[in-house]
Amino acid sequence: MPQPRNYETQAIIIKKTKHGEADRILTLLTLQLGKIHAVAKGVRRPKSKLSGHLELLTYTNVSFARGHNLDTITGSQTINAFLPLKSDLNLTSYGLYIAELTDQFTVEHMENAEVFRLLIDTLERLCQVNNKEITLRYFEMQLLNITGYRPELQKCVTCHKSLEPVANYFSAAAGGVLCPDCSQSQTFLYPLSVNALKVLRLLQKSDYETAIKLKLNAQLAGELQEVIRRYIKYILEREVKSVAWLDDLKQMTRSNSA
Repeated sequence: MPQPRNYETQAIIIKKTKHGEADRILTLLTLQLGKIHAVAKGVRRPKSKLSGHLELLTYTNVSFARGHNLDTITGSQTINAFLPLKSDLNLTSYGLYIAELTDQFTVEHMENAEVFRLLIDTLERLCQVNNKEITLRYFEMQLLNITGYRPELQKCVTCHKSLEPVANYFSAAAGGVLCPDCSQSQTFLYPLSVNALKVLRLLQKSDYETAIKLKLNAQLAGELQEVIRRYIKYILEREVKSVAWLDDLKQMTRSNSA
């Protein structure tokens, strides 16, 4: 049976690219169809009725008409605009960071309701909670879990012995933690403190309500950020573009408050 020419689905706008004089090609993570690309014609014109419903980081119900190469967006109705994310530069940078990670860790036309729900939940949490860094770390660890890149945090990835409560080492190439003995023959390792390993395990296995109760000092927060970023960079084989802007805004905020 041929597919119907017109269809609709819930979607989150995770990327947009200018196309022609007034169009945009949008990357959407959908509930039913996975990640898809579609063209929004005339959406860059000032009087476009669709523009407000098709902004980045918007959760919307979208109607499409099938095309030969790209489907065309014919209608859209916002479900949640996540307005706090769009009125604060720091929050915008967090939102764009998780949107970029979602784009990089998903493939086209493969349904993944877990990633879709994780993205919506995280955008909602960024609008509400104060502990933004834990929210980001929780998103990263859960995204790695769901997409098949869950790091090994319980046993040494080389000798497979349970890790002792001592300083161990994280290996992005090995996909997890090495004990001190096995680390001696390895390169490109990142030292991992006892507390950092505990927090990573909690973020990996606990629900969000448990994770958000964590209180981290600056040193531990920096260690967690660094080890997860290194692992993500290794998997993607490149830097995450939005990280630079994220860090610049953090530094600016710290300088202004000093």
